[in-house]
Amino acid sequence: MTQAQPSSTAPDILDQLIGIQPGSAPAELRAQRADVARYTQGSYDALLAPADPAGVSLVERALIALRVAKLTANAALTEHYRQRFQTLGATTAMITAVEQFPAGSALTAREVALLRHTDLLTNEPRAATQADIAALTANGLSARDIVTIAQLIAFLSFQVRVFAGLQLLQEAVV
Repeated sequence: MTQAQPSSTAPDILDQLIGIQPGSAPAELRAQRADVARYTQGSYDALLAPADPAGVSLVERALIALRVAKLTANAALTEHYRQRFQTLGATTAMITAVEQFPAGSALTAREVALLRHTDLLTNEPRAATQADIAALTANGLSARDIVTIAQLIAFLSFQVRVFAGLQLLQEAVV
C-alpha cells in the first residue's frame, strides 16, 4: 500500500486550481482541518509523483489521472492532468486518445488495459472481476502495481469530490 506522506513544501494543488487565496474564508476553513489538506496533498505527491514509481510509470499515472478527470467532467482537473501528461512526454495524439477512449489508436495494449480498468473503477467499481485483474496482469502489471492503480483511482475520485466542495465554497464567498 502506498502511504501518503504529509507535504509541507509542495504547493497545494487544489488551492491553486480553485484560486483559494491565503487568508480568504475558504483558506480559513481549510486551516481548521490542516491535516486533511496536508494529507490530501501528500497523497497527490505519493501517488502521482513518487520518488520510485515502481511498475506504474509517471506517464501511466498521468494517463490514469487525465482519464479520471475527463470521466468526471472536471474541466480544471482535466486541464491540470492534460498539462502534466504532456510535460511527461505525451503527444497530442496520445492525449486525444486518452480523452476519447475507447476510440484511440495511439495507445499500446498496456495503456488500453489501464484505461479500461480506470473506466471500470471510476464508473462501476463493483463490476470489477478477476478477469479484469487478469487483463492487467497479462499486460505486465504485478499485484503491487494493480493495488497502486486502484489507490490512484480512488484518490482521484476523492480529489474530484473535494475539488467540487471547495469550488462551491470559493464561489459562495467571491
